[in-house]
Amino acid sequence: MSTSHLSQSFHSRSGTVDAVRDVSFSIAPGEIVALLGENGAGKSTLIDMLLGLASPASGSVTVFGTAPRAAIQNSQVTAVLQSGGLLKDLSVKDQVAMVAATYPHAPDVQAVLETAGIADIARRKIGKCSGGQQQKIRFALALLGNPDLLILDEPTTGMDVNARASFWSSMRAQAATGKTIIFATHYLEEAEDFADRALVLADGQLVADGRLEDLRARAGFREVSFNLDDTAPLELTQQHTHDWGISHLRCADGRYTLRCTLVEEFLTYLLPRQSISNLEVIQPSLADVFTKLTGNPSK
Repeated sequence: MSTSHLSQSFHSRSGTVDAVRDVSFSIAPGEIVALLGENGAGKSTLIDMLLGLASPASGSVTVFGTAPRAAIQNSQVTAVLQSGGLLKDLSVKDQVAMVAATYPHAPDVQAVLETAGIADIARRKIGKCSGGQQQKIRFALALLGNPDLLILDEPTTGMDVNARASFWSSMRAQAATGKTIIFATHYLEEAEDFADRALVLADGQLVADGRLEDLRARAGFREVSFNLDDTAPLELTQQHTHDWGISHLRCADGRYTLRCTLVEEFLTYLLPRQSISNLEVIQPSLADVFTKLTGNPSK
């Protein structure tokens, strides 16, 4: 999949909204990519264009070398969207079987129900299912064509903690078969646990694209924590703090925690001078990176 200078705008009484602005990226087969951004950042609009549900105002998108709609017609791509697509008066199994009947190769409905974790509610009317269960039904529908690419828009919305864990277990099984997976999420821990790479949108623009470890490095600091075994307090001058980029210094029960941009220089100074134990140097979390890139606290 690749996009080139992809843009989309919407017009309203209050003016023009640039939902997606000049976005370009490529995703190789087998990659697992998280799409991150605040509400209104352009994630859903971008997904609509990747699926051929909306045409770009400018730029282009290709999926497996063809137009998105052609890739969908070839069963190469399916999606789990946030809403729509379910008939509330049907049972779960009947809904899945009805969609399965449209495929020429007759998917195994029971196997799909089990993979999606909804075999136990197969006879339940969809209108009686919770929001999280309905998301699992959409996941089952997406699996019917055995697609090469799965696009997920906030797939765990409405799921409780156990349901989310079960869903991602199923997704890991799909990833293990070599499928390409793109998912938008507000749960940054899902991106950290599951994605290899992240695309970060802010105000319709792609502000970061890279592997998670590379994005963490862009935060510009690491977190250092240690116990001070000396009775004397930590000795740092204001000049030291400035030179090494130390911030967020705090102490609780003898354990110091701080953020530092020049960790090696700080430790070279500290270790010969004071007795410390339980030293930890930790890369910033994805939430820290997200905050820096978007300028807003993570959800």
